Amino acid sequence: MPSRLEGVSVPDSKIAREVTEFIRDTESDLLFNHSVRVYYWGAIAGNKQRIIFDRELLYTACMFHDLGLTEHYGGSQLRFEVDGANAAADFLRSHGIAPEQIELVWNAVALHTTPGIPEFMRPEIALVQAGAGMDVVGRGFDEFSPAEREAVIEAYPREAAFAEGIVDAFYDGMRHRPQTTFGTFNDDILAFKDPTFERIDICKAILSSRWKLDHRCGHDCDHAH
Repeated sequence: MPSRLEGVSVPDSKIAREVTEFIRDTESDLLFNHSVRVYYWGAIAGNKQRIIFDRELLYTACMFHDLGLTEHYGGSQLRFEVDGANAAADFLRSHGIAPEQIELVWNAVALHTTPGIPEFMRPEIALVQAGAGMDVVGRGFDEFSPAEREAVIEAYPREAAFAEGIVDAFYDGMRHRPQTTFGTFNDDILAFKDPTFERIDICKAILSSRWKLDHRCGHDCDHAH
C-alpha cells in the first residue's frame, strides 16, 4: 500500500495492519479497493476542512463499512451495516480498545447509509459517510482536485464497471433480507435488480396498523379511561 497519498496515509499501527489483512482476506477486490478509497476521500476531506479526527478509528470504520455485504453474512437477517458494525466492534474489543472508541466506530459503520444524520456527529462518523458518498455516487466530486482524484484512483483502481459492480455487490448482500432495506436508500437497489420486490410503504403501515384494526382503542376507549 502506498505510504502517503495527497497528504494522507494509512495509519502505521499494528491494529491498522491487522485490519488491512483481515479485510483483504475477506472482501473482493472491488469492495477492498472501494473501502480504502473511502478512507482516503474521507481523510482528505477532513484535512481540507481542518477537522481533527482519529486516523486509526476512521480507517477501521472505512474498512469494515461494507463487510456485511460479503458471503459470510449470507444468512444474516440484520441490516448489512449492523453486521459490519458488529464485526468492527468485535475486532476492536479483541484488541483492548476503549468502549467509547468502539461505540464511535460502530456508529460510523452502522449509519453510513443513513442520510442527514452522520454529518452532525463525531468527525469519524461524518467522514465515513462522506467518503462512501464520494466513491459511490461522486458526492463532493468537485471538492477534490484532479490530482487528488487521480492519485487515489491510480493506487486503488476504480474499475470501469465499478458502478455496476457495486450495485451487484449491494444486491447480493441484501436480497436474502429485503425487509432490512426499509428506511434507507437500499431498497432502491432491490427495486432496480428485482422487478418482484415490493417496498414497505410507511403510509400503508400506519393506516393498517393494529391501532386502526383494533376498534376497541380509539375515541370511546380514551373516554373509558
